[in-house]
Amino acid sequence: MKCEHCTRKECSKKTKTDDQENVSADAPSPAQENGEKGEFHKLADAKIFLSDCLACDSCVTAEEGVQLSQQNAKDFFRVLNLNKKCDTSKHKVLVVSVCPQSLPYFAAKFNLSVTDASRRLCGFLKSLDRCFVTQWELTSLGPNSDRLLTTRTGHWEIPTLVQQPPSHPLPPEGVHYVFDTTIAADFSILESQKEFVRRYRQHSEEERTLPMLTSACPGWVRYAERVLGRPITAHLCTAKSPQQVMGSLVKDYFARQQNLSPEKIFHVIVAPCYDKKLEALQESFPPALHGSRGADCVLTSGEIAQIMEQGDLSVRDAAVDTLFGDLKEDKVTRHDGASSDGHLAHIFRHAAKELFNEDVEEVTYRALRNKDFQEVTLEKNGEVLLRFAAAYGFRNIQNMILKLKKGKFPYHFVEVLACAGGCLNGRGQAQTPDGHADKALLRQMEGIYADIPVRRPESSAHVQELYQEWLEGINSPKAREVLHTTYQSQERGAHSLDIKW
Repeated sequence: MKCEHCTRKECSKKTKTDDQENVSADAPSPAQENGEKGEFHKLADAKIFLSDCLACDSCVTAEEGVQLSQQNAKDFFRVLNLNKKCDTSKHKVLVVSVCPQSLPYFAAKFNLSVTDASRRLCGFLKSLDRCFVTQWELTSLGPNSDRLLTTRTGHWEIPTLVQQPPSHPLPPEGVHYVFDTTIAADFSILESQKEFVRRYRQHSEEERTLPMLTSACPGWVRYAERVLGRPITAHLCTAKSPQQVMGSLVKDYFARQQNLSPEKIFHVIVAPCYDKKLEALQESFPPALHGSRGADCVLTSGEIAQIMEQGDLSVRDAAVDTLFGDLKEDKVTRHDGASSDGHLAHIFRHAAKELFNEDVEEVTYRALRNKDFQEVTLEKNGEVLLRFAAAYGFRNIQNMILKLKKGKFPYHFVEVLACAGGCLNGRGQAQTPDGHADKALLRQMEGIYADIPVRRPESSAHVQELYQEWLEGINSPKAREVLHTTYQSQERGAHSLDIKW
């Protein structure tokens, strides 16, 4: 079975649907073996969509498939249960970092303001151990209770949760800290701004450093590395994505503040798309993290919402934590992007000021081929000084690459996102039961996201403090090591670009 809209003649990928169908046909579930009906609700079978995984030419190896199967709530609840046991040597500090594009989904789904949704989510996660008793290890469910019973979601599996009074007092918390990843996006944007200005000044006929293509979307980056190869990857911005930066903030800076080793922290990312799971697996092990991944588990907004719907939503709300002691986040903010982290708008303003001494207050987008390919220009005396673009969705990405290969691409910078409609339309949220975008819910989310106050990354005093205290200076070798990455390229044949839409 191929991915939806796949254009390749052959595909050696083993899809999630195929694997699950084979399992269900050949091996009964624990509930079937025991003749139990259970308290499970059956959800839609998994489907592969093009926006779930762009690099559809054998992109997921068998080993990665096994690792991806572990990127689910079972691992999260395993740590929760370990924290209830007497052996404190196995206890971990549970940290959850929430992407700002996930909050409008929770607000729309539960009919809350975005601030109330943030506080409700935080309170729920911190009360999770009191809300649920999970069927993990030794429970009172019979002789086969050591086998975890699971409920299938549209893509992955979550534990089936049994809401019942515990037989013994539980610890007073579930998740210990809940953070907002906006501060990580601050670093990603600021480093991208500096890199664009440097590339612009270095660009020449001999050294083509432009256009610069954003690297915050793991689906796009994976496609560029696995399918396109060089010279496309040479145009990728080297600044790490917000998720990667957040991993270092939690496992390095925050761990030091708490006098913890990185491996004593279990870090969960809540994100709007499934590609973030692959990003967590592919991330290298920075020396400062001593062999620990920055993100131990990625759960989509939809997976968290399923857990919340099975739980007690009447828990006490709680303010989101910060990396700075007892200080709490008093309000929700975002960056200046219609449905993304806003790299284009912030880099455009910075470049206009730094390169041409032009102050740009309002960034005006002009739709060209479709609403997911938009252009932003800086003009003076009839001359175009800067030409930026936003290319969302695979069709626009392919058209961009084809023109870039032919030398007919006039843009200095492109914000590239795998999902049509941007991050709010990630496959991990706002989906109908049959796996399509819930357009009504998405429109509501877009309105909620647009109303969130915008914060420019340069205005954050905490970020400037971290540059000095954590990274030893803005342009220090440590800042370069922690905030930037390199890309691996697999040389592909010319047919990789021979796709007609």
